[in-house]
Amino acid sequence: MKISTILLVFAGAIMLGGCKKENLTTYSSPGGKDNIYLGAATADTAAYTYTFAYSPAQLRDTVWVKVTVSGERAHQARSFVLSADPKNTTAVAAQHYEPLKATYTMPADSGVVHIPVILLNSDTALQNKTVKLSVIVSGGTGFSTNLPPAMRTKQITFSNRLEEPAWWPYWGQLGAYSRVKHQLFLISSGTRDLVQLNPAVDPNFYLYIPRCLYYIQNVHDFLQDPFTWVQQNPTAGYTLTKRTDNSGDYDFYNLSTPGKKFWLKFFPSVNKLIFIDETGNQILI
Repeated sequence: MKISTILLVFAGAIMLGGCKKENLTTYSSPGGKDNIYLGAATADTAAYTYTFAYSPAQLRDTVWVKVTVSGERAHQARSFVLSADPKNTTAVAAQHYEPLKATYTMPADSGVVHIPVILLNSDTALQNKTVKLSVIVSGGTGFSTNLPPAMRTKQITFSNRLEEPAWWPYWGQLGAYSRVKHQLFLISSGTRDLVQLNPAVDPNFYLYIPRCLYYIQNVHDFLQDPFTWVQQNPTAGYTLTKRTDNSGDYDFYNLSTPGKKFWLKFFPSVNKLIFIDETGNQILI
């Protein structure tokens, strides 16, 4: 056997003899209880942002909050507490969200559970303001509460209003942005988004132009004759009701959310009804 081969065999034997099984040390909390936190294993303070404006007829929606065990799984169910942090919450229980339960359960043999937080779309003031619900998890009877508050907190920010999307300025047919115009666009166009006419964003943007023009035409037809649109879209749940002030004006709204009305103003000089936005301007496309 060559000397080099002998040396390699000898070195390998030394390496194998030096290897031994190491016992992994698992996490153990003070007092024998595991901890519990929200989101990622590091501080997760970014707000979850939600708006009902994309579904104005929707009365409620669910945000799922991820609750994770920091420690070992147990063969029995364990309880913990998820509550609103009053110092960082402006949302009102039963008005903006369903009150949270007194306790929640981490199932047996589980390290993660998703808790439903029910947001409510009943306050018409959410059309003009944003509220926040800051939820914080604590140990309850099944866990310790030794982790920093930043790791145990999740902020949910929500409203019923819209912000100008990045694609809006590219489509001059839409005119100046307003939230009411945006909302009527969502109701009548058939889409939530138009393409940005920018090759840096999408080099194939031109392929989507015909479809986008179709969506804009849908909005135009709706604004010109909302009565026909209501008749042709009965499943959408919208109606038009004439005001009783002898103005000739109408209110356009969804039957499931009668508190949120869109003003359709009558102009006798042109014998025409025109939607009015939140700033008092006419909505024309």
